[in-house]
Amino acid sequence: MNLGAFSISLAVKNIGASKAFYEKLGFKTLGGDITQNWLILKNADHVIGLFQGMFENNMLTFNPGWDNNAQNLETFTDVCELQRQLKAEGVELVSEADEETTGPASFIVGDPDGNPILVDQHV
Repeated sequence: MNLGAFSISLAVKNIGASKAFYEKLGFKTLGGDITQNWLILKNADHVIGLFQGMFENNMLTFNPGWDNNAQNLETFTDVCELQRQLKAEGVELVSEADEETTGPASFIVGDPDGNPILVDQHV
């Protein structure tokens, strides 16, 4: 199962301070909009998202249809198909995509320790 591009989504308290901190670690802005309280930063192959006021906890994030530069892939497994496969494996979903459609859509699962995993397709 290929879930797409991987990143860590951080729930931050002050996006400006977080951006400045991660820039000191060598991260550069890849996308997002700081006026909307979200940014995507990249350092080599490492991608993090900074999100202020959008969710409570840090999350593992996968983006079907994207590579690690947020470029569209020619072929990929649609988010709704991934959701169906996980359900067939007995994975419980925290939130679900509408399986009557195709992406863009998203769903969330929780790992055994309660860590949220977001599968978020933008294409």
